[in-house]
Amino acid sequence: MRRAFLLAALLGGAVPAAAQTAPSAATQIEVPVLVRDVAKGELLSASDFAVEPRPASQARGALEIGSAAGKEALRQLRAGSVVRPGDLIKPQLVRRGEPVSITVRNGGLTITAQGRALSGGGQGDLIRVVNTTTNRTLDGIVDKTGSVRIAAN
Repeated sequence: MRRAFLLAALLGGAVPAAAQTAPSAATQIEVPVLVRDVAKGELLSASDFAVEPRPASQARGALEIGSAAGKEALRQLRAGSVVRPGDLIKPQLVRRGEPVSITVRNGGLTITAQGRALSGGGQGDLIRVVNTTTNRTLDGIVDKTGSVRIAAN
């Protein structure tokens, strides 16, 4: 109702009919839902979704199929559920505790060492790694191959 008054003030008192009626919980909206159970860590694809009518209250915050496809489930998701931004993360290329390749580039010089990830991350994420030879902890960026780039000082 507050929006209707604001809209009325902006339009000089004329309130469109659509602004006068708030959507009720019974209003049905076409929304993407999962067609199968998805395990934690599994990647979603467009074929994992179907569009079904749902009450407006359940559709709030739902991701579109294009936004959800290619992302990784942060937790187990049930068939028939609406997927929201908090349910997904970008694909994790590096997982905590896994061995990683650490690369430092400075001009034409490239140094590569082996390390272990102290946190997980996807492409472009800043994570902490430990060089297993020197036991030195470093911060680096995960690249598209799953290795970690360290900025040269």
